Amino acid sequence: MRAIVIREPGGPEVLDWQEVPDPEPSRGEVLIDVAASAVNRADVLQRQGFYPPPKGASEIPGLECSGTVVAVGADVERIKPGDEVCALLAGGGYAERVAVPWQQVMPLPEGLSLVDAAGLPEVVCTVWSNVFMTARLRRSETLLVHGGTSGIGTMAIQLAKAFGSRVIATAGSPEKVRRCLELGADEALNYREEDFSTKQADVILDIIGAAYLKKNLDALAVGGRLVVIGMQGGRVGELDLGKLLAKRASVSAAGLRARPVDEKGAICAGVVRDVWPLIGAGAIRPVIEARMPMRDAADAHRLLESGEHIGKILLFR
Repeated sequence: MRAIVIREPGGPEVLDWQEVPDPEPSRGEVLIDVAASAVNRADVLQRQGFYPPPKGASEIPGLECSGTVVAVGADVERIKPGDEVCALLAGGGYAERVAVPWQQVMPLPEGLSLVDAAGLPEVVCTVWSNVFMTARLRRSETLLVHGGTSGIGTMAIQLAKAFGSRVIATAGSPEKVRRCLELGADEALNYREEDFSTKQADVILDIIGAAYLKKNLDALAVGGRLVVIGMQGGRVGELDLGKLLAKRASVSAAGLRARPVDEKGAICAGVVRDVWPLIGAGAIRPVIEARMPMRDAADAHRLLESGEHIGKILLFR
């Protein structure tokens, strides 16, 4: 098969469309003929040499895909060849075929094309696991989401609104602020001009990290929950424990890629049960900036790094 290979750590030019050995499904795995994958910030970090795949995972980038099942290994439940699916991956999505544990494979939600479904697994599973499973966002509570026009941000806004919460989003331009409001945010702030720390949120979903730690704590309501899922603004910050205690607040941090298969399977099962019906009803949609041929992954990475995109960038076969 052909796949995108990272020749060496570096810029987008190190991504090559090459022939590589075909994957084979092991016990408990499903082999998917890939229709599309999607570009995530983690792929850029891996390309730069800062985020190696977990032990045993494919060196090929790509943390999600959609496609058709072509083979199943022993001990696979519910899934059979011919099923159209999307899947959460630890790697291997930028390829013609990928093997993945069956627990991380989800049926295609109603109302979406096979290609567009590739924009769902990573963002939906990230938002569901962090905002709803870990932070326990409840109806009528307020969610503050940073990077409101990112893939994760656009999904967080829609999901929180669908479950009856109030949403404040931050974004980096007037156009992006407008798009956050169009997606359903009750309030959207241009972080270059406005101070989000004066707001009060029950849950904060943060992709920035250290640079926002103090302001995030200021913005937490009493009993608030801060969930850090990215470190674009640094990894080391100072936390005022006195303020944390006074607010009876909590801070957690979580990644998705390196979690055990059973944990990912539980997340995927929750997504299929509680989120897929919303997609079928048209209440939620992946926001897609561009659909590009997989062989042009370098150009897709350049678009992501430019910061000019809104939502997901897909790579189709």
